[in-house]
Amino acid sequence: MEFARRPENMERITTLAQAEAFIEEQVKLVREQVGDGKVLLALSGGVDSSVVAALLIRAIGRQLVCVHVNHGLMRKGESEAVIEVFGKELDANLVYVDATDRFLNLLEGVSDPEKKRKIIGGEFIKVFDEEAAKLSGISFLAQGTIYPDILESIKAAESGKPVKSHHNVGGLPDEMAMELVEPVKLLFKDEVRVVGEALGLPHAMVYRQPVPGPGLGVRCLGAITRDRLHALREADAILREEFDLSGLAEHVWQYFISIPDIKSVGVKDEMRYEGWPAIIRAVNTTDAMTATIEEIPYPVLHKVTDRITSEVEGINRVLYDLTPKPTGTIEWE
Repeated sequence: MEFARRPENMERITTLAQAEAFIEEQVKLVREQVGDGKVLLALSGGVDSSVVAALLIRAIGRQLVCVHVNHGLMRKGESEAVIEVFGKELDANLVYVDATDRFLNLLEGVSDPEKKRKIIGGEFIKVFDEEAAKLSGISFLAQGTIYPDILESIKAAESGKPVKSHHNVGGLPDEMAMELVEPVKLLFKDEVRVVGEALGLPHAMVYRQPVPGPGLGVRCLGAITRDRLHALREADAILREEFDLSGLAEHVWQYFISIPDIKSVGVKDEMRYEGWPAIIRAVNTTDAMTATIEEIPYPVLHKVTDRITSEVEGINRVLYDLTPKPTGTIEWE
């Protein structure tokens, strides 16, 4: 598999002037590539796909069709927010697809993280092919691929000992019905944010919490079950709410909950209670290639722990991951 590589002399984008020059260049390249064709964009609502959407709207306008697929692995309220922001506020040409059962049925019993990523990536392409078939003139697929996705997939291919194959890189099928459009694929996350600001996107959107393409699928560790996925979604919503209330959300690059497929003995209502552990991870980084641990104040940890163990059915412990990258990756899977 061939991977795009960032030129060694490519300057990092740190200023709005550099971002504007990048945008101008990409608008020209996209117009040359697409011509009068139509582009289907995989719009998750995250930073990367949102920036790609804004860039493509500037380049080709109504030739862009945004498709949001709810694969059942979204965070709480996420699909609803995508519909509100892009479908109503930004008046994007938005198609919403609820494929929850389709994805979860395919993932049933699959515990290997690489297989999960590839299943999700492959099924995404099938969904987009199906949506494209309903429209006329769709021959391009746009994605919010960024350079760390490619770097980790390159290491996977070259070493035979994968860091992880990203669903939008290593998970893609060899033959596709559509040609890829990936205007930010050589940028790091911090550069994508600068480009987003230059495009005029709202601050809250540009600095939104990064979420992996497979969503909660790689945070519901091991084989995904619907009850554990529900517990994960609720616990993650509590963590995000408490981070917002405490002001930590402004200082932490990424924070989330993972729940492994293990149970331990606990006590609830003076009775034996077997439940899953919820693992808190909070990291800071600029390029996602290395990451340091954010120290969460104990009052916040206690509040999160109390709420999760009392409000979320199935969880009886809360753990705090202190591992930087390396040796750990930002996500557990």
